[in-house]
Amino acid sequence: MKMIMAVIRPEKFDAVKQALADKGYFGMTVTDVSGRGEQRGVCLQYRGRPINVDVIQKTEIQLTTCDEKADEVIEIIRTTACSGKIGDGRIFVVPVEKAITIRTGEVFY
Repeated sequence: MKMIMAVIRPEKFDAVKQALADKGYFGMTVTDVSGRGEQRGVCLQYRGRPINVDVIQKTEIQLTTCDEKADEVIEIIRTTACSGKIGDGRIFVVPVEKAITIRTGEVFY
């Protein structure tokens, strides 16, 4: 199993969620996060003065899938979340040793 964690632009979330659902991937955990990377923040105007905001709001999606489907999920997220600009985000893939359903006790390897 693989856990796929994608940090994307918030405005791309609905499109990514729909693209995943269209391919049958419904389960996910979604978190509003903030951070910085190559984008290094933005410069905004407040009352006529520039203000540097170096931590940007993003959306993190976490989902798990079998090893065979991981590349498909990654490609769906990558193509849907891509705007071609710095700050589009990152996708992290982590191996998952085991997952257990709380309600039934079912174990997935």
